[in-house]
Amino acid sequence: MASRRLALNLQQALRSKTAINAVKTRKSPLTRGLATPITHGSKTESTTLSNGFTIATEHSPWAQTSTVGVWIDAGSRAETDKTNGTAHFLEHLAFKGTQKRTQQQLELEVENMGGHLNAYTSRENTVYYAKSFNNDVPAAVDILSDILQNSKLDPQAIERERDVILREQEEVDKQMEEVVFDHLHATAFQGQPLGRTILGPKENIESIQRSDLQNYIKTNYTADRMVLVGAGGVPHQQLVDLAEKYFSSIPAEPQNYSAKSIATEQKQIPEFIGSEVRIRDDTAGAANIAIAVEGVSWSDDDYFTALVTQAIVGNWDRSMGNSLYTGSKLSSIVSENQLANSFMSFSTSYSDTGLWGIYLVSQSPTTLDDLVHFTLREWSRLSFSVSSAEVERAKAQLKAALLISLDGTTAVAEDIGRQIVTTGRRLAPSEVERVIGAISEKDVMDFAKRKLWDRDVAVSAIGNIEGLFQYDRIRGDMTRMFS
Repeated sequence: MASRRLALNLQQALRSKTAINAVKTRKSPLTRGLATPITHGSKTESTTLSNGFTIATEHSPWAQTSTVGVWIDAGSRAETDKTNGTAHFLEHLAFKGTQKRTQQQLELEVENMGGHLNAYTSRENTVYYAKSFNNDVPAAVDILSDILQNSKLDPQAIERERDVILREQEEVDKQMEEVVFDHLHATAFQGQPLGRTILGPKENIESIQRSDLQNYIKTNYTADRMVLVGAGGVPHQQLVDLAEKYFSSIPAEPQNYSAKSIATEQKQIPEFIGSEVRIRDDTAGAANIAIAVEGVSWSDDDYFTALVTQAIVGNWDRSMGNSLYTGSKLSSIVSENQLANSFMSFSTSYSDTGLWGIYLVSQSPTTLDDLVHFTLREWSRLSFSVSSAEVERAKAQLKAALLISLDGTTAVAEDIGRQIVTTGRRLAPSEVERVIGAISEKDVMDFAKRKLWDRDVAVSAIGNIEGLFQYDRIRGDMTRMFS
């Protein structure tokens, strides 16, 4: 699990992955992926079946391999307090056997085709995908269909996976960045589905039953919330034909009133709550602090402006030295005054809301007040004084990051799936470049005035944080221009 990421590399909070590569099962790193990457001139095609199931592809005739997968508009946000952790639990059981295939047969099929089968759960999505040679795409879609519709959910496998998930939870709890961001969501969206963790609390992991898993599938694994994605050498029509064969019988929507009611409740827009959570440990080696305002959704008109503004704040760690020429004013202040070990700005988006902020790590407990003060003063500056050079640098970095993120068929499939299942369409490369290119310093300042200036904040702080301002002082610094 990487402890440092690019400043622009914060897509949608935590994602837990489980993989079968040949006969081995492993845990992939938790990542926060980029938003809409700029494609290389390829066209995204989409078709919707009569039951509402969507197929979306980007065909590259020269590619010898393909990534195919099913993106489902349901993650931990689609759970209740009682069933929190169910989506992730299902992910673990996906490869433990179906009505047609035992776990051994499933692993053997993947091994024989030289393929890679993977799954992950996020707060808003559950994804199952496979990478294979083009000739093996039909077999890969067959396996994905079998996993999604016929998982055995064997009681013995459920009991075995409890211990596996509990050990995974222990490992995640050792990753301070992940813990801080979990607490940030919990306080910003407290008492709401988006505030829950992906793995769920320990008591839920120990008590989730087969009926809970079945009910989750019936409620959320419906055709209107699923997209079959293909990227690489698989032609669009071939994937449409395979979808007709394997997915046309999936119900268009939940089949009972209770399930429909739960699905409707999940779509309520979360309320951002200015608040904080602090876990003080004076023996800790560092203070880990995340500060955020309410951000923007994937489909918000300010989505790319938020990313450009985030890039202006930038990111920094000690390995970058004094950072006099990085273009980030905050990095110069922090490095010159030795206020922190590192900082990372982020803009995390969801279907209807988001978090925009910064993550700070410091081993200097006596200067935490200065660190937070100068950080929020930089945020305030963005409302009134942004140069053209800053904006152009940030735009260039954003475009480069988006292009770099599009590395291989799996990355393309990830982007198609996320966009289609979240917004219903995928932005064309020309649209992305046009929107980013048109952002000006006035747009950034307008965004900062509306989203940053005098706005409530959510704070998550863990470690040696005695020197951290009280919440009202932090909130007061959201309108402070000068020291």
